[in-house]
Amino acid sequence: MQGSRFAFGPFVLDPGAGTLLRNDVPVAIGYRGLSLLAALVGRPGQVLGKAELMDAAWPGTAVEEGNLTVQIAQLRKLLGPAADGSEWISTVPRVGYRFTGAVEQLGSAKRKPLPLPDKPSIAVLPFVNFSNDPEQDSFADGLTEDLITDLSRISGLFVIARNSTFAYKGKAMDVREIAGDLGVRYLLEGSARRAADRVRINAQLVDAVSGEHLWAERFDRSLEDIFAVQDEVTAKIVEALLGRLRAPLPRNRPQNLEAYDLCVRARKLIDDSPQTAREAHLMLMRAVSLDPDYAEAYRWLAMNHWMGWVHWGEPIEPNRSVALELARKAVAIDPNDAGCRWVLANLLAYERRFAEADAEFAKAFELDPNEADAWATLSDIAVLAGRVQEGLEHIRKAFRLNPFPASWYYLTLGAAQYAAREYEAAVETLRRDETYRTSSRRFLAASLAQLGRFEEARAEVEMFLISNPHFTTRHWVMTEPFRDAAIQEHFVDGFRKAGLPE
Repeated sequence: MQGSRFAFGPFVLDPGAGTLLRNDVPVAIGYRGLSLLAALVGRPGQVLGKAELMDAAWPGTAVEEGNLTVQIAQLRKLLGPAADGSEWISTVPRVGYRFTGAVEQLGSAKRKPLPLPDKPSIAVLPFVNFSNDPEQDSFADGLTEDLITDLSRISGLFVIARNSTFAYKGKAMDVREIAGDLGVRYLLEGSARRAADRVRINAQLVDAVSGEHLWAERFDRSLEDIFAVQDEVTAKIVEALLGRLRAPLPRNRPQNLEAYDLCVRARKLIDDSPQTAREAHLMLMRAVSLDPDYAEAYRWLAMNHWMGWVHWGEPIEPNRSVALELARKAVAIDPNDAGCRWVLANLLAYERRFAEADAEFAKAFELDPNEADAWATLSDIAVLAGRVQEGLEHIRKAFRLNPFPASWYYLTLGAAQYAAREYEAAVETLRRDETYRTSSRRFLAASLAQLGRFEEARAEVEMFLISNPHFTTRHWVMTEPFRDAAIQEHFVDGFRKAGLPE
């Protein structure tokens, strides 16, 4: 996305592109650090409170104030002193921080458009909530996400992932600009109004190259018909783009709209933090109690349990066995849901049931070739199996389907680059992600150590162990789905050189 750039001293900050340049040379900066710097530089000379800054860097997430302190310290170290020897960022005791340097606001930098795929390409922009009730935002979001899922399952289409299209939520931008950012030709946009037991949906399909509206329609239906409307919109788009109807296999649909709303809200919380993951767990448990045959709710419950043991430091058991049981149940309820299939595939890989995992991944892509998260997940599994170049291809495909991805994509790419011995590239990648997932720091430390930058590697290890005090390399190796002894030893070697506990 395009937006204002800011120049100060030798630096140029482009928040939209996620870049910081020093004398035209890219500076490796984490996502959180960049968000904080953008907030401070955008209001030079003003005091920004700690709460406001934490909202900028950790939106919608409850975090301890110490995280902000650490990020500011890292920013100061990264920027170095100003020309007069002073710090760019000053502390206002008990209040917050102020950017003290002179800032020049520059014009927008043109982002190079992504090349169009060799098949009809489309992005579904977030539907606008036209209800008077802000609580209905989740309904509009759920409608958008379901349309993305339905279109993704059409093999003749190239469909951008949810994470990237939602980057435009609430932003007024030209359709050509958005299409260029995402590398697609067609955009679906619309609105939804839900009131009592009725729903009104407006949708239009736009050719971003010509500006022509290929199809537009308004649906005014009973709320209980919402999923039929989704199917109808999908069919109209497929017919417009491919010239004939290609109906995918039927999906499991929720029977209870409250369960549907809970699932939509919960799946936004799973990746953020242990606290929000617990909130998601409660929502999903309520959803399956309301609708015991709702496959997607079981899928996200399974993923939440897996995240708990892999990323949030919760006990492996019973989380591992519960996650596998829930994923199997999701697939049993809806064998045509690619999301349920790849979640089960990932869990089977962690059980080292590799033949079953490979079969489930293959089935997932047969059902939905546009499932970006599945390609990113398979990348990790392939790398640990010793298929490093294949893993790099998978994660690059995931980035193309999801140009503005969740931060864990950078962790996956960085680990693949480390496995390929592309250490400089891994450092650049992992520093974009370092402040979001502390687990990325171990790979960053290993990459730095392999480059002989031991002081930086030790600093990353120290930061990693603050949040992971019980980490040992031996335990990590036991839990990761390695299939290749040489790859395993390569990771262990980097951890050992960096000083991670054995």
